[in-house]
Amino acid sequence: MPTASFRHPLPITNETVQEFYDWLFASWVKDLGLIDFDVAPGKASATLPQHERLQFVSGAVCGQAMMAAIDTVASIAMHTSDRSPKGTVYQHTHFIRPALSDDLRIESNVLRFGKASAFAETKATLIGSGKVIAHASLEFAF
Repeated sequence: MPTASFRHPLPITNETVQEFYDWLFASWVKDLGLIDFDVAPGKASATLPQHERLQFVSGAVCGQAMMAAIDTVASIAMHTSDRSPKGTVYQHTHFIRPALSDDLRIESNVLRFGKASAFAETKATLIGSGKVIAHASLEFAF
């Protein structure tokens, strides 16, 4: 069980990403079920498995769940630098097609680490086909 006293080393690496995720994020975020984290400098990705808890009656993953997963993975990408962001200040998400019947891969790339803010581009794609489901632009404060 993570503790409040855990001090995550920065930058986050593949060796520390799971412990960092368990420590930082709220329980309801972890209930999304993100798995298979992968990080590199300025990049992070994870899989959002299909689950009926996250779906509309149509079977498509709801936008709120996708936006939370996108924000979470982008936040992890921000922690691949030697500074810790204060939080998300902006997120704009375009939903391109329904997320039906396949797990999603969420991939975030930091476009610029600045002194006071950083910007990321994040995509959610269907794992099987690679089709883009959602595209987001995010800004984080430092």
